Amino acid sequence: MITRRDALNLTGLAIGAAVLLPRLSLQALAQDASAPNLSTLMEPGPLGDVWLGPKDAKVTIIEYASLTCSHCAAFHRQTWPALKERYIDTGKVRFTLREFPLDPLATAAFMLARCDGEAKYYPITDLLFDQQQAWAYVQKPQSPVDALEQMLRQAGYSKDKFEACLKDQKIYSAVNAVKQRGLDVYKVDSTPTFFINGERFKGDMSIDGMEKIIKPILGA
Repeated sequence: MITRRDALNLTGLAIGAAVLLPRLSLQALAQDASAPNLSTLMEPGPLGDVWLGPKDAKVTIIEYASLTCSHCAAFHRQTWPALKERYIDTGKVRFTLREFPLDPLATAAFMLARCDGEAKYYPITDLLFDQQQAWAYVQKPQSPVDALEQMLRQAGYSKDKFEACLKDQKIYSAVNAVKQRGLDVYKVDSTPTFFINGERFKGDMSIDGMEKIIKPILGA
């Protein structure tokens, strides 16, 4: 369970990757011999993965991200629309977003995205990435949690539902389990981190950078 106090403890300046972790350029992406194989990486967390794209796609992309990470938000604003239109919607790529919250506020945000089932997962995470400045980086006297509550009203969350989601121990434990497994098993140590057909790539990737990896796999 996460309380409003927990969510605010480390978010005075809306901590995220912009504060905790240095930005990694495409040139600094890491491909490691210790990276897990695809079959291992495909094992879902306690709540399952929310996949977009067909199971038989030649390319599988798993993203570990934090909803308070500014570089994750940049990827979802600048690269994600083109990736989805060109490759996911056309059946060439299968994609999932996995939770790797960097702070209590991000944990709360992921809990809310998970609270209403798979159908709401991407609409809510897309909304929160797109409007990140409006809830994760608000200035006093408004708190980030209050701003998050206002944001979720756009997704149909009443105050009672908002509070109930943040008290759901099962979802809280599941979100943290996904992060912990990412840390321990897959050696995720920054966000965003992508696994493309099992190979690890770190940093906010442009569509051009991602296509350099995807196209050879597709034979394009």
